[in-house]
Amino acid sequence: MLYLHDVWVNWFEGEENGYNVCHFHEWRKDDGVELLDQVPLLKIDPLLFNYIENDLTDLPQQLLDDIYQKAFLRKNHERVQLDYCFAVSDGVGIMVVDTIGYNIPIRKSRLIPRQEQLVYEMLENEEVKKYHFSSNQANKEYHILSPSPELMNGLTRKERQLKQLLFMALDQLNSSTNEAEIRYWCTEWCPERYSIIQELAADEAWCQLFDQIKYAWSKKHEHFCENLIKGQPFFEKLWELEHGPKVN
Repeated sequence: MLYLHDVWVNWFEGEENGYNVCHFHEWRKDDGVELLDQVPLLKIDPLLFNYIENDLTDLPQQLLDDIYQKAFLRKNHERVQLDYCFAVSDGVGIMVVDTIGYNIPIRKSRLIPRQEQLVYEMLENEEVKKYHFSSNQANKEYHILSPSPELMNGLTRKERQLKQLLFMALDQLNSSTNEAEIRYWCTEWCPERYSIIQELAADEAWCQLFDQIKYAWSKKHEHFCENLIKGQPFFEKLWELEHGPKVN
């Protein structure tokens, strides 16, 4: 088995979508970066890689057996054995996974560029390791709280986080079923449609609002998000994490 040594990882926990597992250029100073002393490396097929990268479902048991207790974390000059931690690549994408003892990919990380290059070199002539697994990945259903990658393509880490915050706030607005409030926010987004919006049922108005907002990201989106979450402490806290001090 192949191994990587002295591997810097920046864990993103509980992320089912690969776009939220940030590449090195989006790592932040306050991220909790760790050093793995050793981690097994596997070359797998693209379907399985996509399944691991973009889902939180059971990993193939044979894969888990193959890498069991072969990874070590370096902590305070000691080596700490990890049950199920490994690096995988399909020859294009690369990811490090730690299940923290479970059988699903709870924590995921990208690599620093130098180690990515090393992985490509190590796997260049390596055979793909085949694992049997049951995947509904091709039929994965995205929704407002787990947006499709196409809605996140081209956005920075900050923009992705703010867009997901906006979607959370819109989802809450939808569940409120408050017709007047929904119409108000529809008009805030598109004031020139005021007269049309007043004739719409609440669900129609909300659907139109979401359809108009869901693509791209702009200062208009950001300003709308800031206004929509005002007075909601949980959402305001998430805003502050990305945008600095408090909404006015």
